[in-house]
Amino acid sequence: MYMTQESIRPSADLRNHYNEISKLCRENNEAVIITVNGRGDTVSLAYEEYKRMKARIELLEILAEAEEDVTIGRIAPVKNTFDDLRQMLGGASS
Repeated sequence: MYMTQESIRPSADLRNHYNEISKLCRENNEAVIITVNGRGDTVSLAYEEYKRMKARIELLEILAEAEEDVTIGRIAPVKNTFDDLRQMLGGASS
């Protein structure tokens, strides 16, 4: 399992030490939790890490939908599925 390092910083640090926080996110692949009045408020991530995290979440959602399909019996033979895809794409059926 993939775990991102985390650190906690007050909101004033975001204002006063942005470059340092940005570097932590980008170079150390670290999530920085920004607090306001001692409570978690926002999280700063490197853009690349955000894209990876978003892709993992989207994949997990697709897998959860597929698992639900299997559980409730909403399945079809693979050949039928590929035939349907070929037809949608305008290709020939086998």
